[in-house]
Amino acid sequence: MLPRWMRRIVSSASHSAFFGAVGPTVMPPLERAYRVVTRRAGPISELAVPSLVLHTTGARTGLPRRAELICAPDASDRTLFVAGSNFARPRHPGWTYNLIAYPGAEVERGRHRTRVTATLLTGAEREQAWERLDDVLPGYRRYERAAGREFRVFRLEPVA
Repeated sequence: MLPRWMRRIVSSASHSAFFGAVGPTVMPPLERAYRVVTRRAGPISELAVPSLVLHTTGARTGLPRRAELICAPDASDRTLFVAGSNFARPRHPGWTYNLIAYPGAEVERGRHRTRVTATLLTGAEREQAWERLDDVLPGYRRYERAAGREFRVFRLEPVA
């Protein structure tokens, strides 16, 4: 993970209105190119901050779905927290609907794939997760306020 001062720069750029406008168009092909060049399954964001690939089941279709996300590991590095920012768009990202419908999912980090159970967090648990998320990517919480909606925050716990 990059030093905190560098993560602040990444955060400022990725939470800008410009990135919110171009990110949904630019990032998917950039992610594909990164996977081809590096021969890795992980997202390009893994170069700067903890990241994962989330494998879910489509809420409406039942088909496999994939999403590249920034994550915040807990102290044990086993439990992960993710927030549904969706480039600060007005709607929640599709993967959040998928986790609500089918909480069983898989997470890829590096070359490891793990089965997890997702829990939508509320109240104090959500606030604690936000502290961790904001530590990983400084300013992430401001991004939520700028979006004008409450991001869905999930805890992803490994299945024993």
